[in-house]
Amino acid sequence: MEKKNGWKYAFWGLLTCNLLVAASLSLLFFLSSDQQTIPRSTKVDETHSEFIISTHREDLNKLINHYIEKEGLNGPIHYDVYLTEDVELYGEVSVFSQILQLKMTFEPKALENGDLILEQKDVYLGDVKLPVSYILKFIRDAYKLPEWVVIQPNDKQVYVALQEMRLNNGIQVRLQEFNLKEDRISLRMLVPSE
Repeated sequence: MEKKNGWKYAFWGLLTCNLLVAASLSLLFFLSSDQQTIPRSTKVDETHSEFIISTHREDLNKLINHYIEKEGLNGPIHYDVYLTEDVELYGEVSVFSQILQLKMTFEPKALENGDLILEQKDVYLGDVKLPVSYILKFIRDAYKLPEWVVIQPNDKQVYVALQEMRLNNGIQVRLQEFNLKEDRISLRMLVPSE
């Protein structure tokens, strides 16, 4: 009789342990699934909701050049911007009735405030060697740029004040990450909620 009761108690003990383990795992599973990060809009302040957008160089290239065309930013000189591992600007410049090919390469640096600095790396203007500050000043004067793009020739850089850029319906954009080498680009989009 005692042998039968021993197995009985062992069976019930094992069953109880299995149920406790299953209940604990279920509880952990359901608690952790409620806390998963789900992309949602969050309130930045009382007037805006925030959305995080991740993209890649290829898609951003299309958007930038579409914006340049749509907004008529080329002016008398046609130019294009391409994102590779750096930011590259290609254009044509007329100097003494001769067309010279312009290529400028910038290293991008995202700032904590969501703006972007483009530090000039290389400048090619045909075969002519000119000081970087001179070429940046020439571009600043010749190209029609948005107000929020500020060329700073003396610092050999371009400051892109995304905080000042306004899209349709008051939407604002801030950079969160701008790593072209690893093709990781993320933006914070602030949408008016009132």
